[in-house]
Amino acid sequence: MANPPPNNYANGTTQSEAFFLEDDFRRPSVGKERKVSLGAKELGENGGHNSADDLLEAMGYTAELVRSRSTLQVAFMSFVLAAIPYGLATTLYYPIAGGGPANIIWGWVAVSSIILCVASSLGEITSVYPTSGGVYYQTFMLAAPSYRLIMSWICGWAFVVGNITITLAVNFGTTLFFAACINVFETEPEVGIFAAEPYQIYLIFFAITLLCNAVSALGNKWLPYLDTFAIFWTFAGLICIVVCVLAIARNGRHDAAYVFGEFDPSNSGWPAGWSFCVGLLHAAYATSSTGMIISMCEEVQQPATQVPRAMVGTIVLNTIAGLVFLIPLVFVLPNQTDLFNLVSAQPTPVIIKSAIGSSGGTIALLIPLLVLAIFCGIGCTTATSRCTWAFARDGAIPGSKWWKQVNTKLDVPLNAMMMTMVVQLVLGLIYFGSSAAFNAFSGVGVICLTMSYACPILVNVITRRKQVADGNFYLGKLGWFCNIVSIGWSALALPLFCMPTFIPVVPEYMNYASVVFFAFFVVATGWYFVWGKQNYRGPPTHTDAILEARRASMAVGGNRDDKLGMAGKNDEVVFRN
Repeated sequence: MANPPPNNYANGTTQSEAFFLEDDFRRPSVGKERKVSLGAKELGENGGHNSADDLLEAMGYTAELVRSRSTLQVAFMSFVLAAIPYGLATTLYYPIAGGGPANIIWGWVAVSSIILCVASSLGEITSVYPTSGGVYYQTFMLAAPSYRLIMSWICGWAFVVGNITITLAVNFGTTLFFAACINVFETEPEVGIFAAEPYQIYLIFFAITLLCNAVSALGNKWLPYLDTFAIFWTFAGLICIVVCVLAIARNGRHDAAYVFGEFDPSNSGWPAGWSFCVGLLHAAYATSSTGMIISMCEEVQQPATQVPRAMVGTIVLNTIAGLVFLIPLVFVLPNQTDLFNLVSAQPTPVIIKSAIGSSGGTIALLIPLLVLAIFCGIGCTTATSRCTWAFARDGAIPGSKWWKQVNTKLDVPLNAMMMTMVVQLVLGLIYFGSSAAFNAFSGVGVICLTMSYACPILVNVITRRKQVADGNFYLGKLGWFCNIVSIGWSALALPLFCMPTFIPVVPEYMNYASVVFFAFFVVATGWYFVWGKQNYRGPPTHTDAILEARRASMAVGGNRDDKLGMAGKNDEVVFRN
């Protein structure tokens, strides 16, 4: 077996090793022969953690990040990445334009059901290949040698670009939502107290982006606790919004037939069926972060079991929370045409103010959403830095020697984080040329992430799912169904979210997601043939026997409470580093 790549620290100690030394744990020294037991009884209390690092080593990587997140903390971060109800509040304009109440409610249910299949499909694969490289690494390992390089290259770039643009969309959406919240104090309709000039919007976006990066970089060890707090904060705020909106309902309430059956596509100008589909960007945006949590695998104690469970469990929780948030808003929904014509394209503050009747009460109910927006931005920033770092670690990004470095004091890939922040700030300048920039950012983010999720799922189907059969999250025949649904959704989403929200369209309101996505695809493919084909070799690979041994170790570690004593005592693998 080839030796794992050397770490980048002068003293030969990784950050993960330093963490354990500080806590009086002794890890094997580099350069000495060591034995890694695969039996459950030899795993001990920290067996799951050690076997996760062993699997990572077998994949060819040195553990450089601290495994500090538990199952609940992973689930909480996954929830924060989706940020329901904030993620639904900022993009509510799309289904209102697409068809109104039926588009809002049933669009959310339909997309959530589909994304549950996507999460299940990715969970199967992640249980076998749990690394921060995520879908990019998984695509490489699942694909045949004849096309694995180009397939993983495009998947990796789609994943990185998707992470960056969806993080940009979150922070930009927070900016626009913040401006709309300020204007609930308007004295006349559409005459706000805040002009929201392009330079003002950009400066607020700049400040929010800096804040999210600062918290993610400087407070990394506290982020699991911040995610936990965000859960309680979210549900407290959600309860307040639901109770106040339904109880006060100053302008009355619609009946159930309107809430669950009203469909009016006239605002969009599209045919009814396509109008409904275009409105699905609302739900697709809120659930696009599903696979981003995979990038945190190398900071999770038992990633082969915890990450798949977190992905699937979070979708179920998000679906319920989304319905609890959306249904009350639709019961008190003002005139759809008035909401469609809003200059801010942010109907949620207007809906809540219409129901409450008080500017002060409205802003009080909106504060929980604004705070959750910052939490979401921090979570997306963290995940984006990890996926960029992992891709650079395998030499796929120009300047990889800088972007693959981990700051040992902060325990974060700081250089990669700063690079992605600069890219976001530069792309944000597009807003000066088009007020529909947020539409482009969110559209590109959804398209790229959807494409990156589809790559390993498609390859898994092509190889007849043989490599996931030994995973901890194997779904059997149900997995086939989930895979096919996921691939079909990806085929629909790619052209769908390049479409403008309404027609006829003028340059100012054009959806430039198609332009940005096409540019990305051309640049990524062209760069592969110019540079990547000669220099890119993909992630390190090792013998199947060692990988199988490590997967077995993870299976034992992940289920040691149930299977203690059932595994063999004498199964050992010898490493010579």
